[in-house]
Amino acid sequence: MAIRLGSRLRAGEHKQIDPFTDLLFNTLLGFAFLFFVAIIFVNPTDQTAKIELDAEYIITVTWADNNPDDIDTWVRDPIGNVIWFRNRDVGLVHLDRDDRGMLDDTILVDGENINNPLNQEIVAIRRFIPGEYTVNIHYYESESKQPVTVTVRVAKVRPHYLVAFSDTIVLSKKGEEKTAVNFTLASDGSIYKIDREQKKLVSF
Repeated sequence: MAIRLGSRLRAGEHKQIDPFTDLLFNTLLGFAFLFFVAIIFVNPTDQTAKIELDAEYIITVTWADNNPDDIDTWVRDPIGNVIWFRNRDVGLVHLDRDDRGMLDDTILVDGENINNPLNQEIVAIRRFIPGEYTVNIHYYESESKQPVTVTVRVAKVRPHYLVAFSDTIVLSKKGEEKTAVNFTLASDGSIYKIDREQKKLVSF
């Protein structure tokens, strides 16, 4: 009994002579709890998954995977600038990806060259100028000597991804050029006119 009583007395004495230590300990516990809650609410996976595209509109041109033929994209903006593989960045429009069929279409993985089967060209309209944009497709080089079916898509990126136009075009032979779409942007960035009037852009 003496031992138990002594223990209780020592505990009581500790509470009387060390209140600031208890207060400091409780404060530290509070900060630790707040830090733990903050860590829970910070989700780095979600943050890295958000990809901010530096564009208002994206134009994608695709054709069959593993097709060796070279299809080119030409775009004219409302003030007459023409974007193509030798003039990739002019005004507010940029050719982000020029695909040459299967030529130089390999990826180095662990020291081994692996063929990338995807055939796709991408044009980004960084900031829009109101007026008409023309998108032409040109059959630049043919290895298959066969017609090529090409899909052209125009999508608005901001504030949400929204496909404004999507259609397929058949290019029958090397050198053929077709207008895939003409679309007109209003001052607020919306498309209010779409047509397929044929216009020539290829200059060679």
